[in-house]
Amino acid sequence: MKASFLDANIFIRYLTNDDPAKADRVEKLLDSAAAGKERLLTTELVIAEVVWVLESYYKLGNLAIGPMVKAILATPGLDVINGALVEKAVERYMAQNIDFIDGYIVAVMEQHKVNEIFSYDKKHLTRIKTILRKEP
Repeated sequence: MKASFLDANIFIRYLTNDDPAKADRVEKLLDSAAAGKERLLTTELVIAEVVWVLESYYKLGNLAIGPMVKAILATPGLDVINGALVEKAVERYMAQNIDFIDGYIVAVMEQHKVNEIFSYDKKHLTRIKTILRKEP
């Protein structure tokens, strides 16, 4: 079965229900995937865009967005490229109240056994005790 890619706006319509007709159609698509009739694919960049839109436009906080992302990751019939990294990023995003992208960076660092980062981001990266933030 060939796969179809899901863009960020598909998730946004479903999660926010800001256009009920579109949200209903997305729900039917996801139900079809869960039943094995569709194979869906997305990537961590799409998830990052979803997080950004929910934060910037819908003014949601990390504790509201985190469970939404976890629900996306748990959707039957949907494969998220680098989903394990996204899961770790979401955990950091919620637990340490850091940017989602910073959480993703830390997840990648951990996967590659890197514990030092050059960054000027004092606000978020210093909250992660398993890495050392340095400035050039």
